[in-house]
Amino acid sequence: MAKVLIIDDEVQLRKLLARIIGLEGYDVAEAADGASGMKMLRQQEPDVVLCDVKLPDGSGVELVSRLKEAAPAAEVILMTAYGNIPDGVQAIKNGAFDYITKGDDNNKILPLLSRAAEKARMQRRLARFEDKLSEEHSFDRIIGSSSVLREAVELARKVAVTDTSVLLTGETGTGKEVFARAIHHASRRKHEAFVAVNCSAFSKELLESELFGHRAGSFTGAARDKKGLVEEADGGTLFLDEIGEMPLELQTKLLRVLENGEFIKIGETRPTKADLRIIAATNRDLEKEIVAGNFREDLFFRLSVFRIQLPSLNRRRGDIPDYVRYFAGLFSTRMGKRIDRIDRAYMEAMEKHTWRGNVRELRNAVERSMIMAEGNVLSVDALPPEFRNEAGMTTGDSMVLEDVERNHILKILEYTGGNKSEAARLLGIGVATLYRKLENWGVKS
Repeated sequence: MAKVLIIDDEVQLRKLLARIIGLEGYDVAEAADGASGMKMLRQQEPDVVLCDVKLPDGSGVELVSRLKEAAPAAEVILMTAYGNIPDGVQAIKNGAFDYITKGDDNNKILPLLSRAAEKARMQRRLARFEDKLSEEHSFDRIIGSSSVLREAVELARKVAVTDTSVLLTGETGTGKEVFARAIHHASRRKHEAFVAVNCSAFSKELLESELFGHRAGSFTGAARDKKGLVEEADGGTLFLDEIGEMPLELQTKLLRVLENGEFIKIGETRPTKADLRIIAATNRDLEKEIVAGNFREDLFFRLSVFRIQLPSLNRRRGDIPDYVRYFAGLFSTRMGKRIDRIDRAYMEAMEKHTWRGNVRELRNAVERSMIMAEGNVLSVDALPPEFRNEAGMTTGDSMVLEDVERNHILKILEYTGGNKSEAARLLGIGVATLYRKLENWGVKS
């Protein structure tokens, strides 16, 4: 049931309006002036405020700003006995949903109220969603208690409240996007867009169009105007993953965005403005890339105003059990597969493994184990042969190992429904390697 607050010093009119609205199923509260209206607003948290323009203690037009500041999700409809265009314009500028004349617009109040209440409900749902999103991407959700990780988290917390550009460095799979999202959601830009792009996933031409957009007809295939990701991120944060892969020509255009917030779309000559924060990430040594002539030094200095090095998983092995338990719980929910216990031998094998792919590789290993697990226990038997071999848990019989590997791969393929790309991802091998193994075993692909 939507809540409505009526602020009007005309008692009879206020009571009549309250009765009409109440009969429509709304929960109605009343106030005779601005001060009591503000107090009631904080107590009742209404969806819609119907407010008279002329109040005993001030102007309803001016009150709109205070009402919206105290309750951003509430919608305000101003009512006046005498229509006044300047007042109406100012009311809308102050955040009013609409401005109506008493008497002449009585038949409009209920439909208008319904639309305002629906917008307020949508605003509240959006606010709850944003709060949930911020909680999911908060620094508190970053897994691990090792000192090297906590140092990186503290640095990220400090820079998050600023608009400073951030460069995240570290091996592949160390969680650079996780940090970028946490920085965004702890910043003043958290209610605006977080836009991510992997610079290594596009050719130069496609990446330029993706980042900066284009005008229709500017090149073959450009059938319509396209807004680029820089423009999409206006007001929010643009995350440039694998920045070291960006072609030199585009680095120049990105530098202009960082220096004065301007960029030029393909096919245009006039610049477009954008207010955004840039967070970049790379697993390359950009200073070596500068020496090699692959990366602009001035862009590097602009991006690395605040640099955070993310530690590899091999440098914080004490965090591995936390990740294993977290991902086991995650995939247990997703697969509908209950896991009651994780064997000590399984955990030891995970702790001894060399994690070249870091957290991303560990996540895939746990997902794979969940598929292979028999019953409600994660045991060492659910791990790939190489894990057991590293931990000294195999017999050394090559034929036995090959059989184990074959059964392991076939079970993963069964889980993915024959999708070899997905199976290769879970197995941590290339698709070509998977095809070759299947061919050697005489398995039809």
